[in-house]
Amino acid sequence: MADHRDEPLVLGIETSCDETGVGIVHGTTLLADAVASSVDEHARFGGVVPEVASRAHLEAMVATIERALTDAGVKARDLDGIAVTAGPGLAGALLVGVTAAKAYAYALGKPLYGVNHLASHICVDQLEHGRLPEPTMALLVSGGHSSLLLSSDITSDVRPLGATIDDAAGEAFDKIARVLQLGFPGGPVIDRLAREGDPEAIAFPRGLTGPRDAAYDFSFSGLKTAVARWIEAKRAAGEEVPVRDVAASFQEAVVDVLTRKAVRACKDEGVDHLMIGGGVAANSRLRALAEERCERAGIRLRVPRPGLCTDNGAMVAALGAEMVARNRAASDWQLSADSSLPVTETHVPGDAHLHPHPHSHAHSHDHVHETAKDNLYS
Repeated sequence: MADHRDEPLVLGIETSCDETGVGIVHGTTLLADAVASSVDEHARFGGVVPEVASRAHLEAMVATIERALTDAGVKARDLDGIAVTAGPGLAGALLVGVTAAKAYAYALGKPLYGVNHLASHICVDQLEHGRLPEPTMALLVSGGHSSLLLSSDITSDVRPLGATIDDAAGEAFDKIARVLQLGFPGGPVIDRLAREGDPEAIAFPRGLTGPRDAAYDFSFSGLKTAVARWIEAKRAAGEEVPVRDVAASFQEAVVDVLTRKAVRACKDEGVDHLMIGGGVAANSRLRALAEERCERAGIRLRVPRPGLCTDNGAMVAALGAEMVARNRAASDWQLSADSSLPVTETHVPGDAHLHPHPHSHAHSHDHVHETAKDNLYS
């Protein structure tokens, strides 16, 4: 473990989907978490439109960075590094963040760290509950991901144990909300309505929970179809759909499977900590059931506050700070967005000879200009 007495000051940029996030951390202390969301611009389409998201990031970037610096009370020149989500995510949206990070890193003479979005979701918990135990089991659930990950070192070793084979949990929430005509995004409204419904009113299926099914993989497509058909049958019969009961029963089916598999993974791997992150980790029933099952199993549960569960720059800065503290290799100017960056690649290190010293400008402006042109659409 690195010596953290002189903790790094790092700015992180997150643009993997529809939120422009800029965070600043000092070691494991959060100084600023500025977010500009474009969710309202996507609502009328019923989902995120990549081109709209990319344009929104472009328009919000500079102002969000300036707001984060002001909130943190620091100057850009005082930073020890700049971290950015290099993937996975929407290619165009990621490219805006990566390009901005390169520009700021080069202009300031600071090292650049392209980091993994999923690993960042795990690392953000350090900002609230202190350093991650090693190993840590992580359940990440969002609109694009449902994953069980085992990390012995958040900067270099994250091993996938299981993932969704079709719809992610958050995607299922959005689709059922659409069928129920509740708008977008679906997670918060279903969570709210479910509190007034009966989670046992309707016996919806639990995907991939049979004895021959993959122990740690998830599937929510069959559940989504079952709920949609149940609603359609009610409407076809001219009956009123009990929206609150549907919401509660659907939500219970999702969180039952998520928590059951996560606790099983902890037991099987001999890990006594479970961290839950991602946007769906803000769901109140998921938190309550996870707490109940972890307590029963003797597992310590770590869940960041809701604002740190959704996509944000603080999580990227947190992982970037850990990269600096543990002397991981910085990225170089060849860094590009990778929409399918595997979680096993926690960051994208570069070739040392291609990256300037943090406080020097080893590249000529012409060389960087040519590199930027070559990589702009890569």
